[in-house]
Amino acid sequence: MTLAAAVAGPAHAQELRPFTIVGDAIPEPLTGIKGDAARGRAIVVDRRKGLCLLCHSGPFPEQRFQGDLAPDLRGVGSRWSEGQLRLRLVDSRRLNPATIMPPYYSREGLIRVGRAWQGKPVLSAEQIEDVVAFLATLTEAP
Repeated sequence: MTLAAAVAGPAHAQELRPFTIVGDAIPEPLTGIKGDAARGRAIVVDRRKGLCLLCHSGPFPEQRFQGDLAPDLRGVGSRWSEGQLRLRLVDSRRLNPATIMPPYYSREGLIRVGRAWQGKPVLSAEQIEDVVAFLATLTEAP
């Protein structure tokens, strides 16, 4: 958790938008509209913003040194709904308190966070929605 928050940098928008968790998902987009899959892909492969490839691998042949600590992102759009993906990005600790997945849209319960990032989410609501839109397109199995 700390690495992502310390390296990725703060999101542009610091105010968190309200959301409702229903079961294992946040069914409604944080912004009220769907995100942009192309921008989401750019965040996923950006090693300074999303840091996804630090732990995950996926269908990114141009990216070297993809992670193997977390599930492959191939097929993630078939395994989980957009709402389930959204909750995992917002704060997967709500599903698994022992997860190593950083909370990308939370300011609560974070420790050892750099001063510049304290009190700020790693990604903005718009960025979360862009990543959700992209991950939803990954429907082919690994």
